[in-house]
Amino acid sequence: MNDSDPVNKSDAEWRRTLTPEQYRVLRQKGTERPFSGEYNAHHERGTYSCAGCGQQLFRSDAKFDSSCGWPSYFEPASTNSVREQEDTSHGMVRTEILCGRCGGHLGHVFDDGPPPTGRRYCINSAALEFVPDAK
Repeated sequence: MNDSDPVNKSDAEWRRTLTPEQYRVLRQKGTERPFSGEYNAHHERGTYSCAGCGQQLFRSDAKFDSSCGWPSYFEPASTNSVREQEDTSHGMVRTEILCGRCGGHLGHVFDDGPPPTGRRYCINSAALEFVPDAK
């Protein structure tokens, strides 16, 4: 399989390959409690990838402390890393962020981030795996 090929698995396959929390977030559109995620206060240099398929999603140099309780980034690693769709759940209209490769739920994006983009990609730690830069 090529790294850019879409990942399509059955529900049973996702349940076998993900932890219960990863499954809840990525496949059932769950959200972890604020300030509880592994990568909220994480400051190592490297890349944050999708816990479901390994797609590179965000780089550490785009991470910032938004004080919202979830890891926040001002831009994705590439234009194909993520895709956006409207989310009208919970009586709100928001923009949901999905993995560009497997379609897993990552979080939401808001227009209150820092320069240069003005965007805040608010992402669940359970949807991510961190790969440190080589030393």
